[in-house]
Amino acid sequence: MVIFICLLIGLLSAMLGSIVGFGGGVILVPILLILHSTTPLFDWADASTIVGISLIIMIFTALSSTYAYAKSERIDYKSGLYFIAGSLPGGVLGAWLNQFVDTDMFSLFLGIFMLLIFIMFLFKKAPNQMKDDMHLDTSQKVVREVKIGDAVYRYSFSPFIAVAIAFTVGMLSGFFGIGGGSLMVPAMIILFRFPPHIATATSMFMILALSIVSSGTHIALGHIEWIYVWAFVPGAWFGGILGAKINQQLSSKAVEYLLRAVVLLIGLRLIWQGLF
Repeated sequence: MVIFICLLIGLLSAMLGSIVGFGGGVILVPILLILHSTTPLFDWADASTIVGISLIIMIFTALSSTYAYAKSERIDYKSGLYFIAGSLPGGVLGAWLNQFVDTDMFSLFLGIFMLLIFIMFLFKKAPNQMKDDMHLDTSQKVVREVKIGDAVYRYSFSPFIAVAIAFTVGMLSGFFGIGGGSLMVPAMIILFRFPPHIATATSMFMILALSIVSSGTHIALGHIEWIYVWAFVPGAWFGGILGAKINQQLSSKAVEYLLRAVVLLIGLRLIWQGLF
C-alpha cells in the first residue's frame, strides 16, 4: 500500500513540478510532511528523510525533464551554467543545515517560504520582446536572445547577481529539498525577465546539477531510506517527461495560474500543520 502511494505521489509531483519548472520537490515534500502527521504508514518520513528522498527523486525528474526540454530547444545553457556555479556550494550548505531542525518547525518554515513564492509571482513582469528592449542597459551583463514561435525575446543579467541569487537558491534547496526551481523560476522571470517557457526549461537543467550535489550531502549524512526511494523513482521519471510535454501545450498564463494555486494551498496547509 505504501509503495503504491509513493509511486503515485512521485508521478503527480514530478508532473506538476516539470510543468512549472520546480522539479517536483515543492509538491512531494509538503505531501510527505502532511502524510507523516496524518497516518502511521508514513511514521518514517521525518524532515531530514523527506528532504533526502526528495533530492534523489528530483535527479530522475530533472533528468527526464531536461531531456524533453532539450529536444524542444527551450534550455538556455549559457545562463544555466551561471546559476549552477552559484547554486552548488549553496546546496551543500543547506543540506548540512537541515539536520538541525525538527519536523513541525520545518513544516512551518516551508509553509511560509511557499507563501513568499506565491507573493513573488504577484509582481511578475512580462518578458522583453525585441521591439521593447532598445533602451535595455546591457553594460557588464550577459545578454541573451531567443525565439519562441514568431516572437523574439531579449533579456540580460549581471553574472555576479546571478551567482549570488543562485547561491541563496541552492542553500534553500538543500535545506527544504525542493530543487531550487521554486525560487529560481520567479527570479528569472521577475528580475531577469526570462520568457516563462525558457525560465522553466533552464530551471530544470539547473535542478539536475543541484539535486545531484545536494542529495550527495544527505547520503553522506545518512538521511536516505532507500527502500522508499526506489518506490518513487518510476513515477518521477515518467512524470517528468509527461510534465515537460504538457508544459509545451500550455500558455504561460496557464502555467503561472496552476503554479499559484498549488503553492498557495500547500503553503497554507503546512503553516497550519506547523502551528497546530
